[in-house]
Amino acid sequence: MADIIKSLEAKVNENIPAIRAGDNVSVHVKITEGDRERIQEFKGTVIRKRKGGNDQSITVRRMASNGIGVERTFLLRSPRIDKVVIERHSVVRRAQLYFMRDRTGKSARLKQKFDK
Repeated sequence: MADIIKSLEAKVNENIPAIRAGDNVSVHVKITEGDRERIQEFKGTVIRKRKGGNDQSITVRRMASNGIGVERTFLLRSPRIDKVVIERHSVVRRAQLYFMRDRTGKSARLKQKFDK
């Protein structure tokens, strides 16, 4: 039974490092427009990470023009994700950072975590 389940799982993408909530990431996604395919970059803060094998996903939030928040959820095992680049780690004490939705300006900043 375990062999059948493993055969149905999608392969792990080696271009995706270990991601945690609070990381500033740049997600490179393959976009198809007509017969052409290009890579679109989505930069933002990871506010949520769901674990769960084939269904693991992250939700990334960024501030668009005029202070409008945009959130996008990515399946980590999707073939549409080209790569994920971690730009910086932040100090957080929560697993889901939903409180960031209500914050604007300086209160929406997270303290940077420096690796030793």
